[in-house]
Amino acid sequence: MNPALALGTVAAAQGDPFPVLLADEQVRDLSEFAGSVHELLQRWDELSPRLRELRAGGSWRPLEGLRVLPPLIPGQILQAGANYRTHVIDLAVKHNPDRDEAAVRAETAEMMDRRVAGGEPYFFIGLTSAVTGPYDDVVLPAYSEKHDWELELAAVIGREAFRVDRADALSHVAGYTIANDLTTRDLVFRKDMPEIGSDWFRAKNAPGFTPLGPWLVPAEFVEEHPRITLRLNGELMQDESTKDMLFDVAALVSAASQTTPLRPGDVVLTGSPAGNGLHHGRLLRAGDVMTGSITGLGTQTTRCVAP
Repeated sequence: MNPALALGTVAAAQGDPFPVLLADEQVRDLSEFAGSVHELLQRWDELSPRLRELRAGGSWRPLEGLRVLPPLIPGQILQAGANYRTHVIDLAVKHNPDRDEAAVRAETAEMMDRRVAGGEPYFFIGLTSAVTGPYDDVVLPAYSEKHDWELELAAVIGREAFRVDRADALSHVAGYTIANDLTTRDLVFRKDMPEIGSDWFRAKNAPGFTPLGPWLVPAEFVEEHPRITLRLNGELMQDESTKDMLFDVAALVSAASQTTPLRPGDVVLTGSPAGNGLHHGRLLRAGDVMTGSITGLGTQTTRCVAP
C-alpha cells in the first residue's frame, strides 16, 4: 500500500521524469515548482507547509500506467554501518565460527554498550551511480556469488545541516524513504591487503545496488519507530523496528554533519537490521525477488537477474 501523502518521481512510457505529489493513488505534477524532487528540496522550508494545500487543488491523474522512478537522485549518500544491535551480534557470530556463540554474543553486546555510551556512528560513502528505481531489476555481477540484501530506513535532508546538535538534527530532515543497500560479502574485506580494512567501494557500488523508494514521505507523516521488513520470494527475512538502532536518526544526522555539510537532497542510510542473507545462509541468486517494506513508506519490489 502506498502512503497517504508523499513526493516522488514518475514518467510516462515515452516521457521524461517529473516530480509529483502522491495522494490516494493519484499524482499531481509538481513541475511548476521545480524540475525534480531534488530541486523541490532546495525550497523545502517554503513548500513543505503547502503540501496539504497542494493536495486540495490542481490537476490529478491516476498513478496507474506511470513508471515509478527513484524519488530523487541524491547529492551525497552517507551510509551508517553496524547500527542495529541484533544485526551486529549475528554478524559477530558468523565471523567467529570457531568460538563459543554465547561468549561472542555477550562480548559483542558489551562492545555495543560502550559504543552507545561514548562512541560515534560509523559512516561510509555511497555512489549515486548505484541508485536504481524501486521496481527495477538488479543485475547480480558475475565476479561474485555472494550478494546480499540490507533493507534500510533512509533519511532525506531538507535543510542544510552543518555541525548541528542532536537535539536540533531532526529539524533538518525533510522525510524518509526506503533503501536496499546491497552488499557483495566477499569483497567487504581485502584479502590482498588485510591491514587496510574494509572496501565498501567495491562491495556496495555496483550499478543498481541501491534500490531507492518508491516514495519520499514527509517526516511529519512517519511514525517514530517504523518497522522494516524484507521478504525473499515471499519468505520473511528481515523484520525489526528501528528501536533496535544503536544510534537513532537524530544522532546519525548530527554526527555526519560534524564532518561535512549535509545539504537538501542528501540521503543518510541508517543501517540494516538483523536478517541479512549472511545470517540465514542464503545469498541472492538470479530469479530471486526481494520485497521490502517500511511502515508508512510503501513497498519496493526488486528482481535479481543474471549478468
